[in-house]
Amino acid sequence: MSKVPDLTKRLLVGRALSSSKQPEQLLPKRIALPVFASDALSSVAYAPQEILIALAAGGLVMYQYTPWIAAAVVVVLLTVVASYRQNVRAYPSGGGDFEVATTNLGGNWGLVVASALIVDYTLTVAVSVSSGVENLGALLTFIQPHEVLAAVAVLAVLAVANLRGLKEAGIAFAIPTYLFMTAILGMLAWGLVRLLSGTELTAKTAGYELRGDETDIAGFALVFLLLRAFSSGCAALTGVESISNGVPAFRKPKGRNAATTLLLLGLVSMTMFGGVTVFAHITDAKFSEPAHGSHLIDPATGAEVTDAEPVIAQVAHTVFSNFGFGFALVAIMTALILFLAANTAFNGFPVLGSVLAQNRYLPRQLHTRGDRLALSNGIIILAVMAGLLIYAYDASVSALIPLYTVGVFISFTVSQVGMVRHWNRLLATERDAARRRHMKTSRAINGFGATLTGIVLTVVLITKFTLGAYIICIAMPALFLLMKGIRKHYDRVAEELAPSGEDVALPARNHGIVLVSKIHKPTLRALAYARATRPSTLEAVTVAVDAAESQRLQDEWEALDLPVPLKILDSPYREITRPVLAYVKSVRRKSPRDVVTVFIPEYVVGHWWEQLLHNQSALRLKGRLLFQPGVMVTSVAWQLQSSDRLKGRGEPPAPGSSRRPPRAGARPGAGSVSDRD
Repeated sequence: MSKVPDLTKRLLVGRALSSSKQPEQLLPKRIALPVFASDALSSVAYAPQEILIALAAGGLVMYQYTPWIAAAVVVVLLTVVASYRQNVRAYPSGGGDFEVATTNLGGNWGLVVASALIVDYTLTVAVSVSSGVENLGALLTFIQPHEVLAAVAVLAVLAVANLRGLKEAGIAFAIPTYLFMTAILGMLAWGLVRLLSGTELTAKTAGYELRGDETDIAGFALVFLLLRAFSSGCAALTGVESISNGVPAFRKPKGRNAATTLLLLGLVSMTMFGGVTVFAHITDAKFSEPAHGSHLIDPATGAEVTDAEPVIAQVAHTVFSNFGFGFALVAIMTALILFLAANTAFNGFPVLGSVLAQNRYLPRQLHTRGDRLALSNGIIILAVMAGLLIYAYDASVSALIPLYTVGVFISFTVSQVGMVRHWNRLLATERDAARRRHMKTSRAINGFGATLTGIVLTVVLITKFTLGAYIICIAMPALFLLMKGIRKHYDRVAEELAPSGEDVALPARNHGIVLVSKIHKPTLRALAYARATRPSTLEAVTVAVDAAESQRLQDEWEALDLPVPLKILDSPYREITRPVLAYVKSVRRKSPRDVVTVFIPEYVVGHWWEQLLHNQSALRLKGRLLFQPGVMVTSVAWQLQSSDRLKGRGEPPAPGSSRRPPRAGARPGAGSVSDRD
């Protein structure tokens, strides 16, 4: 009711943009790369570490497999990138995996993908922000005891930045993303120079003893441990699918620009992930997680080390041992890119939510745009869900990671199977030889991608199920059923509201009832307005809660000689709502083809606390009357003096609504539903 919330909103979000400005919010490739690829790029901060954590359960001897596991992850990464380049060219509308699966495999498979992506986007935000706080704690140790609070604060800043609009968020995030790429690639280059010059690079944890809970690993146990490490490293692939959902945000030609951005993402991500993992192996960096069966022991004291730096920080410390600024730059940029990696989900989830809402699988409010032409409702919902996960898991990356890769590989696999069906359908009708060769090549890429991601999905489910993946196996079916239920509701309502012919028939008569509590200006206005509508019959109705007051009202009514008869309803139990409902129902029973219009005087107040002091009986009555068939409820407003403070104030926009620019020559406020002077 005050201008303060509006001023605060404008300060945080910025001035509203008209719908005509939407093309200006589209992104060139140089901005789209950091906006959509920051999630995949940032995985270099935790994916190598997750490989070491998984291998550490088998003791130090298992670290010899690190480079091979990293190489397998890189193969999968490049395969997925190549596969999705076909997706974005074939489906540039922004539906991404959901559209591919729905079009080629059917609606149920589309909902499976949508459920997986919703889970994945939420976990992307939670994991990225939590990992960013963890890495920042390596530089600023005072943050470590307050990681949850710091993570929630960062999440709020990211949400506000995205509410300001896609283009502004992209520009704000581009510089840190490119600085992160420069810092990591510079670190790898400097480390290579030092190695070639004969310098021995040894991590701080190299001298620590690594003890795993699982000893004498061989046979099936060895294979299982290696597969678990591989599935942990596949966290590096999360975020690749965001580009396919964000194609509408690219400048034209959208499909080609998105495919180029995907290629750049694959090459840079491969180099950074592979480089950091190799340097962690060369410098003999170690990392443990007691919850996952590994312990780091300081041989000098025999005490367990629980505060080891993240692996990427260990590599930076070792490579830049003679250059302190380099380590600080890597630590700060790593934390920043992890925070900004959540921006990938903040751009992908709202678009997916909009597509699902357009198809009536989610509430329609997710399809509308806010003041800054951003899909505000989706941004807010994602921030809330991720915040709850961060709080529930105490901002622990190791606890969140096992939940992470299941959803994304489900969407990968189903999408690639759908693309194979897509190319098969096109090949059945295409006769041009050159185009057929191109389609067959694309089909082969998508087919290989489907096979490989399907294998990885199986590995992830088997190796991560007991570590938390079972939660995703519960959450996804729940989301699937929820979306099916929402669609069923919308379909049922649409069928119920479809014109059937008899709906245009006029009611035989209209009976007007004005509810009266006492004779004052609001009552007289309601009586005058009711008379102006010319109902077939009109009467005033009051409830006799107090006999003396009812008699006094009757006497005043007769003294004023009002031209509307007054009916007093008896209420032995001093109720108001029930006698009115019973009377209205009795009128309806006498004439089922007629309608009853109930006029309720209602105060318009200027302060929120005044609403608590007035209109309570009116609200209860309206709430009950609205459920009565054949009964129309009309509120007759009376503005109290306190409402004068709001006169002339512009109508606040509805949440998530897009507004049109004013017509040329129109007076201020013309056409506004809130022009209530």
